[in-house]
Amino acid sequence: MLIRDSLILIGVGGLFLVIGILMYTWGKREEDSYYSEVAKRPGDTREFTERWPPRQQPGALKIGGVIAIGLGGVLLLTGGVFSLLAL
Repeated sequence: MLIRDSLILIGVGGLFLVIGILMYTWGKREEDSYYSEVAKRPGDTREFTERWPPRQQPGALKIGGVIAIGLGGVLLLTGGVFSLLAL
């Protein structure tokens, strides 16, 4: 495997890592802002305490972010190993 191929793996891994971190923080921010708005409403604590009905978007963003972070880490590690073997 050429060094160029391993650099492509490292680049794609870094891209997935950055996208994963952005997705996770976006999902966390969405979830926090939603529940802080629910907490401000007077008399409507059922939705806040039971978290029912569940909101799917923040959870999906966080799970997708974790998957992208894991995939990016594996690609970075694989690209690093291949670049060391190509020397």
